[in-house]
Amino acid sequence: MSAFLIYDAENSEYLLQPLGYAALAALLAALLACIFLFAGKRGSRKMKTTELVFCAAAIALATVTSFIKFINLPFGGSVTLFSMLFISLTGYFFGPKTGLTAGIAYGILQLITGPYIYAPLQVLFDYPLAFGALGLSGFFHRKKYGLAAGYAVGVAGRYFFHVISGYIFFAEYAPEGMDPFLYTLGYNLTYLLPELFLTVLLLSIPAVKKAVGQVKRQVNAS
Repeated sequence: MSAFLIYDAENSEYLLQPLGYAALAALLAALLACIFLFAGKRGSRKMKTTELVFCAAAIALATVTSFIKFINLPFGGSVTLFSMLFISLTGYFFGPKTGLTAGIAYGILQLITGPYIYAPLQVLFDYPLAFGALGLSGFFHRKKYGLAAGYAVGVAGRYFFHVISGYIFFAEYAPEGMDPFLYTLGYNLTYLLPELFLTVLLLSIPAVKKAVGQVKRQVNAS
């Protein structure tokens, strides 16, 4: 494993090595190729290209806005400028396969840009599974008012995986005398709940709802 990761005993974490970054970049490219293939089963080359371009743009926007943080917690997690919404849109526009794949790809990109690896298995819960869950919005893509509900379910999915990771790998950071499970439940709510509330509030604005509806019709008509 040393070719991909090395253990930093001083900081009690694993550090990615060049081969590790290269492997993650290859995995990211493979996931984007999967999006292209999923689209190919439903329509023309133009639709495949539209879907891939939209997903790539959504992942890029989510990554950029994830660096705009209003609250940044010490052990990971932050309230960002609606970064989770962009990934949820991929599922809402194109369905669960594309949404989940785009979410996993975004999780891989988050790992590349800001890795925190406490244990190899922790990476699975905190990156591809947690961010991939945002694509659960895809199960609401045929609902007339499905975006807000799908987004909420996606955030709940991300919360679920972070709670599992927190309880298994970060219980030692719970304040003395506090149940570690209650601690990780509360810790992850402190940043996910405010962003969920603000985003749902944003989506309730008539002009925003209309704009999202127009974009959805355009991308699906390609």
